[in-house]
Amino acid sequence: MNEKKPLLNYHQALDKSEKYCVYQERCQSEMRNKLYEWGMHSQEVESIIADLITNQFINEERFAKAYTNGKFKIKQWGKIKIKNELRKRKISEYCISNALKEISDKDYIDVLKNIINKKAKLIKNANTFVYKNKLAEYAVSKGYENNLVWEQIEIFIKLK
Repeated sequence: MNEKKPLLNYHQALDKSEKYCVYQERCQSEMRNKLYEWGMHSQEVESIIADLITNQFINEERFAKAYTNGKFKIKQWGKIKIKNELRKRKISEYCISNALKEISDKDYIDVLKNIINKKAKLIKNANTFVYKNKLAEYAVSKGYENNLVWEQIEIFIKLK
């Protein structure tokens, strides 16, 4: 009942890796982990990664841009959180900074305002100090810069 799956040969692993990369953008570290999970050895893993890069199945810059775009537009993450997550995936600083440049300042501020506005509706019976702190805590936890968060909270409070 607890039989081990047979190990894949090189070509099977390459084929499976290509399909895995076509389904969704992947970075080298994700693909490397997946190959080890499939029981591949380090020499084969590095060879498959090289083939995937050569054939454009893996492209770190493309991955960073797709990841940034998705996390910003769907999850409404700030640049700090996105940058930290990309670093965890061992993406280069060059690719990270290029990906973050794709977020327009206007969109970034608009999303932050929206986050503050939504959170403000959920906070009940709090004095001004606690109210502001809860708003700031939430926005900072989403990965937005402290100074920008406080600036937008002050504007929000004045307009309220």
